[in-house]
Amino acid sequence: MRGLRRLPVRIRLALISASLTFAILLLFAVVIAVFAGKQVRSEFEDELKVTAADLQQKLPVQPSMTGPVIQGDLEAIEAASAGAAAIHIVTLDGHDYHVGPDVDLGRPRTSSHAINGYLVVSRDLSDPNGEVVARLQYGRPLSRVRHTIARIDLFLALGVFGGTALAFLAGLALARRAMAPIAGLTRAARHIARTRDPAVELPKPPAEDEVADLARTLEDMLRALDAARAETEGALSRQREFVADASHELRTPLTSILANLELLEAELKGEEREMADSALRSSRRMRRLVADLLLLARADAGRAGLREAVDLTEIVSEAAAEAAPVSAGHDLRLELPLPGEGAPIVEGVSDDLHRLALNLIENALAHTPPGTEVSVELRNETGTEGRTAVLEVSDAGKGVPPELRHRIFDRFVRGTAEGAGGGSGLGLAIVRAVAERHGGSVELSESEAGGARFTVRLPAKAAPAIDREPARPLRPPAAPSAGA
Repeated sequence: MRGLRRLPVRIRLALISASLTFAILLLFAVVIAVFAGKQVRSEFEDELKVTAADLQQKLPVQPSMTGPVIQGDLEAIEAASAGAAAIHIVTLDGHDYHVGPDVDLGRPRTSSHAINGYLVVSRDLSDPNGEVVARLQYGRPLSRVRHTIARIDLFLALGVFGGTALAFLAGLALARRAMAPIAGLTRAARHIARTRDPAVELPKPPAEDEVADLARTLEDMLRALDAARAETEGALSRQREFVADASHELRTPLTSILANLELLEAELKGEEREMADSALRSSRRMRRLVADLLLLARADAGRAGLREAVDLTEIVSEAAAEAAPVSAGHDLRLELPLPGEGAPIVEGVSDDLHRLALNLIENALAHTPPGTEVSVELRNETGTEGRTAVLEVSDAGKGVPPELRHRIFDRFVRGTAEGAGGGSGLGLAIVRAVAERHGGSVELSESEAGGARFTVRLPAKAAPAIDREPARPLRPPAAPSAGA
């Protein structure tokens, strides 16, 4: 039963139709076989009785001094004995005459009986005075009857199985035709799932049946989902626009606050200067957070900055120099192509690409213990899809915990940093947003030292680089500056 449920609907319908047809034909065949068998036996017995009666008339008995003499038509006797029929005449004085096969037909009886594969009928032979002087036994083999009944059973069996096979094929064809509208709906649903376009018109059968009602219901559902999606996208678009505009508007007052706090810090002394310095650090952190939110909001809203040909070698060098003040205790090593023709060139927004490189380097510095190495490598690759600029930032820390790997690029996901306070959780989200806005990608893997390796791939315009600057450490100052 479980196997039947796994079959397609059209196969199940065809099997049910064939099963019902088989049951009906089988019942009909059994009834026909029973009545046909009885009819064949009855006709065979009637023919036997008629032949025996005819022989009784054609075999007169004449009395004589030595006993009754049986006279008869030899041609009639030979015709009756054809087909392996047996004729026995038994007189009352014990004489026995045989015509045909010498088969034991048993004792004469008043009714027909079967013996030794023969059906036997007995008749009395009388003299002219009406006295019974002999018995006639006439028998024919039952094999003829059995052969006829076997042929009838064979024809009925062929009819049952042939009718069942035809019913299965006809049921399969009808089920396939009946399921054709549903198959059309399935293809349309797959097209919608592939293209995500709910505006596709679903095929409807010409008949006003349940399938047509289902098609109309699905169309109404798709229209409602399309309207709901449009409303949701509109609301999200308005939210993105609001966040982008709000972040942009916040930059001006924050810049003014930072300028005033810097002036105030220079005028104050002692405890008051420490308070102003704390407020200044908080304001700088707020400005950085607003800048991050503005970049993500612009990416979500589809606002692209001015694009130009950007030399990634210069971008990565500047980002490493900017991160140097916070890299005390780390060995920051750069492996960059030589400037000029071999440098990877990317069509993009330089500020966003600078933020991408800076976030990756700062993330590696913040989440690895002091004394470990952070490697930054930039190279060109050429593949089937064209030239690609590859930026890899590897560290020798403990790596990303397994529970964070699948969502490390989500927003506001914070890892555990050694020797550094937790950030806003937007750094890697910005890296992914910038990479995708420039037609590239970013992925996480494990470095050779067992730490984390972040690989960014961007479409490049420059020829593949052959020469490359040797790996060189970027030595940070003795201690980070107080304002960083």
